[in-house]
Amino acid sequence: MSERLFDRAAYEKRVSWFVKERFGMFIHWGLYAIPARGEWVRSHERISVEEYEPFFREFNPVDYDPKKWARAAKQAGMKYAVLTAKHHDGFCLFDSQLTDYKSTNTPCGRDLVREYLDAFRAAGIRVGLYYSLLDWHHPDYPHFGDANHPMRENEAYRGMEHHFERYLDYLHGQVKELCTNYGKIDLFWFDFSYDQMTGETWRASQLVDMIRQYQPDVILDNRLEAGGSSFGSLVSGNPSPYSGDFVSPEQIIPPEGILDVNGKRVVWESCITMNGHWGYCASDHFFKPADMMIKKLVECVSKGGNLLLNVGPDAKGNIPKESLDILHKIGEWMERNSESIYGCGYGEIAKPDYGRITRNGKKLYYHVMEPQIGYVPLTGISAEQVDHIRLLADGSELQIIKNWITNNYQDVVFVSLGEDPRLPDPVDTVIEVTLK
Repeated sequence: MSERLFDRAAYEKRVSWFVKERFGMFIHWGLYAIPARGEWVRSHERISVEEYEPFFREFNPVDYDPKKWARAAKQAGMKYAVLTAKHHDGFCLFDSQLTDYKSTNTPCGRDLVREYLDAFRAAGIRVGLYYSLLDWHHPDYPHFGDANHPMRENEAYRGMEHHFERYLDYLHGQVKELCTNYGKIDLFWFDFSYDQMTGETWRASQLVDMIRQYQPDVILDNRLEAGGSSFGSLVSGNPSPYSGDFVSPEQIIPPEGILDVNGKRVVWESCITMNGHWGYCASDHFFKPADMMIKKLVECVSKGGNLLLNVGPDAKGNIPKESLDILHKIGEWMERNSESIYGCGYGEIAKPDYGRITRNGKKLYYHVMEPQIGYVPLTGISAEQVDHIRLLADGSELQIIKNWITNNYQDVVFVSLGEDPRLPDPVDTVIEVTLK
């Protein structure tokens, strides 16, 4: 199906699952887990192909069991996942017939993408694949003078001839392999456009047409025409053929959600690391606490967005314990409160001082993240609109309070969470209001 003329109905149908499921796992993993200094180690340290080669000869993640990853994602309440099939270093976690630089040619000897897809599908989690448009291993990707290539400042590469069209054939061929050899893919996450390397530089219209031919229902991020620092044409009101299906802000949650130029809400997903790196970094123990990540998930949903939360497995294939602990704590909260996340979006009511509001039709979810003196004000609604109010975690009734304390505020609905001044859930106590 060609999308040279933007088909709004097809678009809405395509993204319908995405805007309901709201919470996903990003997985950055590859050779860079061995030096363990992050996924950009080759670029940051100007490491040549030859200097990087020992990691290829060594790669053997003996503990890799994607079923464990899938269990961790499922327990956390994540509904989809995205794995780096190929990152910027060019190493492929799948058995591509277009390169020898792949996991099946290492001591590992396995198609790691296929195993990931099988495990996550079996767990009932939708599957996505990340594919880097950059490739620091391919001889026909620009070296000297490129903004990101490890050899960008190495005079030995000045004037070296590159056949970029040959690289594009390779890129398109590998994406075709992923589209045709691995069953249904729910999401493709391309990364990333920059400087002049954007849009039709990648033969993007042709690429999207090919993807839609083999995977008509797959959704795409916006990075064929944008990097994390821009939104692309999805916000223009006139999306390009390669606009993708959602905007992908990185390491930030948009202050007010994202609207296009006509004021129409745009589908978006914030991708966020648990510590300061995407790929495994052995020295980075600055992990964001679980209660913070729970609140940030709620914030994304309250602004009409998704959260794609990253893990960076180590060289043996294990997700770091700090990440597993965070996922477990998120899962405990989600087990009691996921109805306020799945299928929800903008609250349509101004943010209260104490937290956030998410909404699913006639159900409003007031996320109380700060204890209140006395009663909790449920702003933006009247008592006449309310059918009933419940504490989401256990379904217990909360009654509207009308007494001498609240009489001065007749236009505000108040409820009591009991005599204890502390919140029932100190991270986020969720009040479910069902409107008539």
